[in-house]
Amino acid sequence: MERPRRYEIDWLYRGVGRFFPEQWQRFRESVPEAERDGDLLAAYARLTSDPDPAVRAQAARDWTAWEDAVISLETNGHPNAYSNRPPDALLALTRICSHYFANGAWLEEGVLLRDAHRLAGIPGVLIHGRFDLGAPLQYAWELAQAWPDARLVVVDDSGHTGSTTMNTEILTALDGFADRQG
Repeated sequence: MERPRRYEIDWLYRGVGRFFPEQWQRFRESVPEAERDGDLLAAYARLTSDPDPAVRAQAARDWTAWEDAVISLETNGHPNAYSNRPPDALLALTRICSHYFANGAWLEEGVLLRDAHRLAGIPGVLIHGRFDLGAPLQYAWELAQAWPDARLVVVDDSGHTGSTTMNTEILTALDGFADRQG
């Protein structure tokens, strides 16, 4: 998928907060006060690398509590899908996500979408849940418009965490690629 553009990252870690103001306030207040209005992701990246294991663990719990809030409205989702993991997995997830997003995936802003035309001749299927609050459908739609041989499948009963319908669409797409191989 496309490298998240700055406004997409901002949506996930600030904008979605309008739907979950209490949870977003907790997410924001989990970083030092001097960093709350700045780069929250960089602050979390620093917290997850703190020499104190208790600081790292708390940052991981706070991060995944936010992620759980973002997916909480999904009818086919699972409560605590992120936070209901072993402590080492919580920390790994948080360290990877915060570091990756704080650094913009180490790619030039918008390069994947801008250069998607270079994928001409390579088929792709983008399967996206209509109710994915964390990565809104617009982003997948834009990529499908820019990638000449991509097909976008919108799953109406799904968000970020998927559904039985999404699983079926994934298998259908895989079968289609297998059939192409003959």
